[in-house]
Amino acid sequence: MTDILIIGSGGAGLTVALEAKKQGLKVKVLSKNYPTFSQTCQAQGGINAILKEEESIKEFIEDTYSSSKKLANFENIKYLCENSKESILWLSSLGVPFSIDEEGNIAQRKFGGTTKKRTCYSSDYTGLKIIHTLYDTAIKENIEFLNEYLLLNLIVENKKVIGITALNIQTSEVIQEYAKCVVLATGGYAGLYTNFTTNSYSSTGDGLSAAIRAGAKLSNIEFVQFHPTALKSANILISESARGEGGYLVDNENKRFVDELKTRDEVARAIYEKVQNDEEVFLDLRHLDEKVLNEVIPQEKRVAKEFLNIDIKKELLPISPAAHYSMGGILTNSKGETTLSNLFACGECAQSGIHGANRLGGNSLLELITFGRKVAKNAIETALKEETKEYKTSKQYLNDKAFIKEVYNFPNRINFYDRKEFMGKILFKNVGIFRTDLNMKAVLSSLRQWQKEFNFMGIMDKSTYYNKNLVEFIEFGNMLELAEVLVVSAISRCESRGSHYRIDYPTQNNYFEKNSIAYKIDGILAVDFEEVK
Repeated sequence: MTDILIIGSGGAGLTVALEAKKQGLKVKVLSKNYPTFSQTCQAQGGINAILKEEESIKEFIEDTYSSSKKLANFENIKYLCENSKESILWLSSLGVPFSIDEEGNIAQRKFGGTTKKRTCYSSDYTGLKIIHTLYDTAIKENIEFLNEYLLLNLIVENKKVIGITALNIQTSEVIQEYAKCVVLATGGYAGLYTNFTTNSYSSTGDGLSAAIRAGAKLSNIEFVQFHPTALKSANILISESARGEGGYLVDNENKRFVDELKTRDEVARAIYEKVQNDEEVFLDLRHLDEKVLNEVIPQEKRVAKEFLNIDIKKELLPISPAAHYSMGGILTNSKGETTLSNLFACGECAQSGIHGANRLGGNSLLELITFGRKVAKNAIETALKEETKEYKTSKQYLNDKAFIKEVYNFPNRINFYDRKEFMGKILFKNVGIFRTDLNMKAVLSSLRQWQKEFNFMGIMDKSTYYNKNLVEFIEFGNMLELAEVLVVSAISRCESRGSHYRIDYPTQNNYFEKNSIAYKIDGILAVDFEEVK
């Protein structure tokens, strides 16, 4: 029996694993990918922190809370900001190669929605450098990894989580793993917007879907951040670092039309309005010094050349918004505890009261590390209180094993890949940057019809060895389940707030200064609103 079982090997999961291992606990990390494929790698721009004594933590707190549109937990934000320096120093002590300024200190740049330069970075590869360093350290610490295992469900006994079931992707066999406590660090759900997202194909919300099926509550799922600058037609992220270093946003007439460093929801809406009017929008970096392009944003330069054959020193770069980050997630308290005993969540899969209606750029990596370490401390305390037990074969394991066997016999009358692509399209168009009740209800009707048809979709590949068709079918089931939560939550919030902008309710309504709470009763989805705690 494992002391702490961590699901997900991105920045949050590895942080929890390292802290727990340091205390001598038995730790396992289970993930459907390898750590270097995690979404953390896509966080290019940087990680916020207050590093100098004379700088104001109060301003950092105010910027973060203001961006949240009053839907964040003030004490949690305070904890995040006050511990930001410690998080950076911890990463630096592990060997993260932060960029250095002329005075020999960790360099910082300005991000959108902030009053000061406080975003630390490693060129424009910050998330990648962090994940490589954490993974290298985890290997040195002999942390056990179960890579290429897809989470299926949580094993729950008397409202207490005692383990999980998972699919061995290599063999298509179902396994069960028991633990004194489980930490979900499975990433976000912006991947629901297939072909309209900067996320990888693996961001399918598996942890959130498993959590709500098990009886946990989800919160604020309607809040999805659309990054203003993705490479047009390719949806490859062009980091905010490009605008932080002085890049302009210009229209067809080469005119700037928005303050590039406003909050992301405001900039994304301004760009999308242009796109809807059949205008093109460009990122203009031509005025920047060649040294800045080569040393500070080399990845953007390389991506532009490789994918569009554009030299950003000489040409404009066409961009458009894309789904990028999930503000909502599994509801947690200040300790990272979910509404189920012995189940914790951290990172992008958690709604930890930090981001509210709109995340401040540079805070996602900070949350992974700061709250990853905090969750580890609380999970350790929980694990030490639990007795080591021997469990027999669980009912959940038998049910999931039977389900996988049944999937091989599902008739393949409907191609679920077609449904997946169409779902991404209608979500982006109707539950994206601009929303209306009528359009969202039409999407909801389609989703519920597809849920009824799910058992008629099936898989073409009947093999058991590395059956990606099977894996993607299960992921699509999770996506369908979570998309319903997204749409119902968005329909229920009759106002505009942060990233949730409704044309039919264009103003902020004080009544909805609350968190949406989604849960299931006998398999039926319900969405309520609760005061921000």
